[in-house]
Amino acid sequence: MKLYELSPAPGSKKSRKRLGRGAGSGLGKTSGKGNKGQNARSGGGVRPGFEGGQMPLQRRVPKRGFNNIFAKRYAIVNVGDLERFEDGFRVDFDSLKAAGLVKKKFDGLKVLGDGELTKKLTVVASKFSNSAKMKIENLGGKAEV
Repeated sequence: MKLYELSPAPGSKKSRKRLGRGAGSGLGKTSGKGNKGQNARSGGGVRPGFEGGQMPLQRRVPKRGFNNIFAKRYAIVNVGDLERFEDGFRVDFDSLKAAGLVKKKFDGLKVLGDGELTKKLTVVASKFSNSAKMKIENLGGKAEV
């Protein structure tokens, strides 16, 4: 395939409306805007969501929920995911990121207890669930905060 052989998919390109090009075009004189009124004027029309002065839908419907701006968000890893590291390895955020287990740090890293672990690891995180801490320490590993 050559660069000059590229063309858009059929039907994806549509020619623009050519307004005000004579009565025979079907879009002459008022250019498809009808006769007078707010929408016929330059800069005319109403903003999105405007309902002619009636209370707009986005203000009529009840608002729900609450977003706590002080809430802490943690990157989460399960104990079972740590099985991929070799015995005696020190697992921290950087090693987890390199392994592709976490993308962003958020406000810290939390280790949860889902899955099985068979290796002795030193895990460094902001928080541990009780079950995760038990599983790591029962095998002789360390859970460092």
